[in-house]
Amino acid sequence: MPMPWTFRHAQKEWRGILDDMREVLNTPSDNVAYTGLEGVFRAFRDRLPVAQAIAFAQVLPALPRALFVQRWDPAPPRPWADPSTYVAEARAFRGDHNFAGPEVLRAAFYALHRAIQPVDLHRALDRIGPEARAFWQLDGIDPGELGPRFR
Repeated sequence: MPMPWTFRHAQKEWRGILDDMREVLNTPSDNVAYTGLEGVFRAFRDRLPVAQAIAFAQVLPALPRALFVQRWDPAPPRPWADPSTYVAEARAFRGDHNFAGPEVLRAAFYALHRAIQPVDLHRALDRIGPEARAFWQLDGIDPGELGPRFR
């Protein structure tokens, strides 16, 4: 079997995700994009049992997959909440060094939807449940803009 595309072109995919995050966050900083994405990933991951979190991570490109699981201390899942709670959690992550704005959730949604085949993302979310699908819901974007920018 040939090497999977995501491993051969990990930097290209990662650059695209950071660029999408930066665009929506309206920031020139990769650090803001990185920290914002990690905060959103943690807000989502904290609501999943380990098996569901690992299954979800399997659809992520290589570097976001690593970010999704880094520094993870599995604990019982937190209850699902509303988007404002997720935004607050994402922005509180590394509070003294997190400069992501209130659009951090939308930025992560947009970047993820542009990095993964929609069918793969939706299948992974459907396996978790409607709360997961609601967490990653992206409204108001032309579907033609979504889906992997590479491949």
